[in-house]
Amino acid sequence: MNEPQYDPANVYLITGAAGFIGCHMAKRLLDAGARVIGLDNMNSYYELKLKEERLAQLKGYESFHFIKGDISDKSLIRTSFATHRPNVVIHLAAQAGVLHSIDQPDVYMSSNVLGFYNVLEACRQYPVEHLIYASSSSVYGANKKVPFEETDMTDTPISLYASTKKSNELMAYTYSHLFRIPATGLRFFTVYGPMGRPDMSYYKFANMHFAGKSIPIYNNGDLEHDLYRDFTYIDDIVAGLERLLGHAPTGEVPHQLFNIGNNRPEKLMVFIETLERCLSRAAGRTIVFDKRFEPIKAGDVPATYASTERLQQAVGFKPETPIEVGLQQFADWYVSYHGIS
Repeated sequence: MNEPQYDPANVYLITGAAGFIGCHMAKRLLDAGARVIGLDNMNSYYELKLKEERLAQLKGYESFHFIKGDISDKSLIRTSFATHRPNVVIHLAAQAGVLHSIDQPDVYMSSNVLGFYNVLEACRQYPVEHLIYASSSSVYGANKKVPFEETDMTDTPISLYASTKKSNELMAYTYSHLFRIPATGLRFFTVYGPMGRPDMSYYKFANMHFAGKSIPIYNNGDLEHDLYRDFTYIDDIVAGLERLLGHAPTGEVPHQLFNIGNNRPEKLMVFIETLERCLSRAAGRTIVFDKRFEPIKAGDVPATYASTERLQQAVGFKPETPIEVGLQQFADWYVSYHGIS
């Protein structure tokens, strides 16, 4: 297995540093002795308190410097690059949420398209050794061929969020071609775990249960043809990122794409039942969700399933954390964080 290597002279810039993946990745680099510049606009898409608590963990490190700002601000991005001269950029900042993009399209264009353009321009003006950026499994749209492979067609996204992520891949390829920027795009598959995003289904289900509400399940109650999701535990995401840091692409166009998923999709109902058991253990009492079944929402897809062969061949790593383990880690954190007695 290719183990991660950190050059103590390197500066790592992480956009979205107060976000779920950004915070975990920054902490791993800081624990390894690296110097990290974190940038985040601290928006209120979900509760700011959680972002502030993530950020507080990072501010305890002397080698961490935080910049509060928006990636859509070109001047701020250029100044940040000029001042700190990052060697490696891990671009995770974006407006997340497939369904939210239907109602609030403007913010997706500003953050995901214009913001990424600003990062690419800064990488061109202040050359970096490696740009790693977040794409998404949503670029596969409603593809029925599974598992999803990086060579599959991604020309039919079914949400604006997916369209912005597909555009990021195209923009990065163009900049790699024109300006030789070594860039790696990562297609994340439903990331979950402690300190996760409250807008994600597993977190929302827990919140709704403890608020005395029923949880919506968008499969029409058709358990035979249930939704499938490739759930990927946060530690696996970070481990994959670590190994890719020193694996910058080369060649005529130094651009590459990788899936990061668990390669083991679970039925949504199995995932929910596992979450019930994990919360029951964490809370010390039986937890059973009150479920209501509704039609699948516009922009959502029936299944996600990652092929991880390309990642494994490149860096000798494949996500493997089973949902029983990952969800128990989340449940233990959730009960503690929210003071569930």
